[in-house]
Amino acid sequence: MPSHPPASLRRFCHLAACALLLGGQGALAQSGALKSTPMLQEKAPGPADTLPTFVRGQHVEGQTDVRVGIEGDAELRRGDTVIHADRMDYDVPEDRARASGHVRINRGGNRYDGTLLDLKVNAFSGFFTDIDYALLENGGHGSAARMDFIDRERSVAHEGSYTTCQKDDEESWQPDWVLRARTLRIDKVEDTGTAENAVLEFKGVPILATPWISFPLSRKRKSGLLPPTLALDSTSGFVYAQPWYWNIAPNRDATFTPTLMTRRGLGLETQLRYLEPRYGGELGLNFMPDDKLRQRSRWLASVKHSAQIGSPWGDLGLSLNARRASDNDYWRDFPRRGSSSYNPLDVTAERLLPADANLNWSGGAHTLSLRTLKWQTLQDVSAPITPPYDLLPQLHWSYAPSALRSGLDLRLDADHTYFHGDRSFYHQPNARRSYFVAQLSRPWLTPASFITPRLQLHATRYGFDAPLAGGQRSVTRVLPTFSLDSGLVFERDAQWFGRSFLQTLEPRAFYTYTPYRDQSMLPVYDSAQTDFNFASIYTENSFGGNDRIADNNLLTLGVTTRLLDPGSGAEAVRLGLAQRLRFSDQKVTMPGMPPVSEHLSDVLLGAGIHWTPQWGLDAIFQYNPKERRSMRATIAARYTPAKYHTLSLAYRKQEVTGPYTVASRQVDLGWQWPIGELVSLAREDSARRSGGRWYGVGRINYSLPDRRVVDAIVGAEYQSCCWTGRLVLERLQTGLASSNTRILLQLELKGLSRLSFGNNPLASLQQNVPGYQTLESDTPVPSRFTRYD
Repeated sequence: MPSHPPASLRRFCHLAACALLLGGQGALAQSGALKSTPMLQEKAPGPADTLPTFVRGQHVEGQTDVRVGIEGDAELRRGDTVIHADRMDYDVPEDRARASGHVRINRGGNRYDGTLLDLKVNAFSGFFTDIDYALLENGGHGSAARMDFIDRERSVAHEGSYTTCQKDDEESWQPDWVLRARTLRIDKVEDTGTAENAVLEFKGVPILATPWISFPLSRKRKSGLLPPTLALDSTSGFVYAQPWYWNIAPNRDATFTPTLMTRRGLGLETQLRYLEPRYGGELGLNFMPDDKLRQRSRWLASVKHSAQIGSPWGDLGLSLNARRASDNDYWRDFPRRGSSSYNPLDVTAERLLPADANLNWSGGAHTLSLRTLKWQTLQDVSAPITPPYDLLPQLHWSYAPSALRSGLDLRLDADHTYFHGDRSFYHQPNARRSYFVAQLSRPWLTPASFITPRLQLHATRYGFDAPLAGGQRSVTRVLPTFSLDSGLVFERDAQWFGRSFLQTLEPRAFYTYTPYRDQSMLPVYDSAQTDFNFASIYTENSFGGNDRIADNNLLTLGVTTRLLDPGSGAEAVRLGLAQRLRFSDQKVTMPGMPPVSEHLSDVLLGAGIHWTPQWGLDAIFQYNPKERRSMRATIAARYTPAKYHTLSLAYRKQEVTGPYTVASRQVDLGWQWPIGELVSLAREDSARRSGGRWYGVGRINYSLPDRRVVDAIVGAEYQSCCWTGRLVLERLQTGLASSNTRILLQLELKGLSRLSFGNNPLASLQQNVPGYQTLESDTPVPSRFTRYD
């Protein structure tokens, strides 16, 4: 058969499966055995106008390359486009299909059903009446009185509707939410939908009317209005925030959020983000020109920037992190609850605003850094905090060669810092402190043991801008330190509760000696007592920073045993024990603290049990053998049997004695769990039948001595096939005698938007509930061949 039949050739067919090949580079393939083919491609191969066109039906008549008329089960197929109809007429030169009756189009998995079609197939332009449509990628579907196809990627629906709710087989089915619009535009190039003169209905009730709304058809970023935030605050009044997102480029974007507070006024929040091959960061400014409650302008500015700068001597690294506020009350009046980087349980972080700049260079074994750090402290008269010292500036150099002879390890550090503090809080002078630390060690390592002797020399010099109490304007301190760290590792095969393990026994001994030097006259600029735990008990100095070096003559003994899975190496059980034996009193302490005269320290006991991936238990105890009681204890258990199923319970006890006695005992409970499973299986079955599920979620921190809740976040989530609802009650402590209580409500419509009342409850749950997982209603994009017909 020739590849192009003559125009005079007419073919009539009354068979149920008769096909005619129109155009293309080949006619009907010869019959034969099936051959292997390449993997089916999501995108039809080759330009659409070069692909062959197939038609078939119960009755086909026409003239090749001119016209084809089809009656009964009419079908036209080209590439990824298939048209079905009761009747169809195809004009070949114009590439135009007219169809009537029950008409159905499948193009790349997107389906359209209607009654009357006039379409240019290759250009995919024309109109379709009384249409029902279903989009493949995001599961969106709806209906329209008429749909105009502009091209293969753009269409306009008139008197249309849109939803992502899954349709069932019942005739009375109604979607949980639907967007109805006079004009509905679908743009697959920008992956956006636009509705004009639209009404959003939820459960049959109109909840939003708007002259214009835009929504995404995929996760692709796009410019436009983001969901507004509504809130009711006892101080600020009714709050309305309407963000607008600007997708400047793939590596740049900006967000502008005008905010109206009925009792304060109008403000603007801005954020600009950028990312380049050698630098990136973000800029932010929140500005309210006239706060009616404070009778002044209010603002918060922030800068984050990191960069790599080329130079003849190697790359330089630059980092900037700065935040500044207009006044001391900003943190209280405008809490950053919506920020993903903010921890509501750490109020101090909102009151200490840094301006930190760091320039560093590294070359071979050398590193050099120059840093300036200046703090702004937002004070509260009822609960003042002591601001840290500013570093103006700090210059640091270190040298650590990778290999020395005889297996030696060497490290040298030199530092010069000018400390500047607020004299209204500190009764000590500012200082320029320089120190030099040299460390030399020789580790001997074997698979079953290690021993590492280390020598340190710490030389420090202070220069003060005012005399000390003794009249000194400069002080020098030189201290040597010797330490010896050693340990053994024993292994054996073991069986516990029917499981095979590799069990280890790891005894460890650590000795350190530092002679005594009187340091009571030295001010404290960056030092503090380190926490007593398994990490710090095997260190030479019990202070962090460089203003205090403890006089130590002590031996730390400890032992750890582990149960390891022989196949994966995963740790199923870890048990540890450690204690310090002090041979002489420690006289160097922090100001106001007594010398350490106990020759036996408290005992540290630690345990970690992760018998299965679902269960976990971690515990640490600090036990005082002299008083026969625990000084500190932390026990935390976690159970996560499945996705969206997590329970966590922690008990924390702490007793600290000294100038200030601190005693606290708290219970912390967190959860995310299907409410149906918590209540009854019957309700769970009912939830499955209704297509949705309720989840309880929250976290409660309770103080046992005070018999009160310190912090509480309690909420419920409902997940359906096309929407998720969240209701959260949040009470967070903001001071010793103050707290903030809010109700957060959010309705997330899959494929459309998130509507929030109050700040974002999702951010609050993510930040505060241990192990919380966001309810995901999105499913992977199905293949177009799942709707291939």
